[in-house]
Amino acid sequence: PLAGVPTVFAEGQGGLLDVVLSPNFADDQRIYLSYAEPGENGTAGTAVAYATLGASGLTDVKVIYQQQPKLEGDGHFGSRLAFDGQGHLFISQGERQNRPTSQKLDMLQGKLVRVDLQGNVPKDNPFVGQADARPEIWSYGHRNMQGMAFDPRTGKLWQSEHGPRGGDELNLPQPGKNYGWPIITHGINYSGMRIPEAIGSAKEGMEQPHHVWEKSPALSGMAFYTGRPGTPWNDSLFLGSLAESNLIRLSLQGDAIVGEERLLNEIGERVRDVRVGPDDAIYVLTDEEDGKLLRIEPPVAK
Repeated sequence: PLAGVPTVFAEGQGGLLDVVLSPNFADDQRIYLSYAEPGENGTAGTAVAYATLGASGLTDVKVIYQQQPKLEGDGHFGSRLAFDGQGHLFISQGERQNRPTSQKLDMLQGKLVRVDLQGNVPKDNPFVGQADARPEIWSYGHRNMQGMAFDPRTGKLWQSEHGPRGGDELNLPQPGKNYGWPIITHGINYSGMRIPEAIGSAKEGMEQPHHVWEKSPALSGMAFYTGRPGTPWNDSLFLGSLAESNLIRLSLQGDAIVGEERLLNEIGERVRDVRVGPDDAIYVLTDEEDGKLLRIEPPVAK
């Protein structure tokens, strides 16, 4: 265990959420953490901090982002972190199981936000200068974004949406766009009842998902596998599945999804995250009482 980790709201779906290396890690030894941060009177919200990584702990911890306002409850914090290579950090979040917040631009729940590496708001964010809108917001109308990554081939940001009962989505979020939750959705409540605010699966002015699963795999982390033509897994997108307890591989042609495969069914464990290592292997983290870190070597082209 590392000392110096910020105070975490470790209840329900709250806890430590993501950890990524600074784009300049070789020089600054900095890591970024997203986590559920406790507030007053039992409230909590998604937060991001960076710190210097030492041999036994974290030092120089600085909180650079806090979801506001903090709300009661222990669900739907998100969160993934992704750097665009142009000095920006994207932070995915959930709507804290308070559905209407996703459509409220004066609240940060259910929003994808963009800040710089110090947590400042870029001047070209879509809602900068708009009254009653938070300037950190990049896109809105999201439910619970638990996967996010940039496509190394194109520089496009992809995001996975953990849906209700049905309606898991992939989106390519664009600045200022509304992705519809909870007004439009392909899912229903876990109880089997319809989402109270939903009017259907489409509405003018709201974006359609790039890809949708009518039966939820319960999407979690995601990673691109590209630039490796020596394997049939080249140009794939990997996604963790919690409900199906496997790893999903999507075959890509450009942005188009042309195939879908399930891996690790024999392991039978909930997949929380997936990353690609510098050794070309794929690393998978399972979410169990005795969770595992798995290393997978891709097949070789015949």
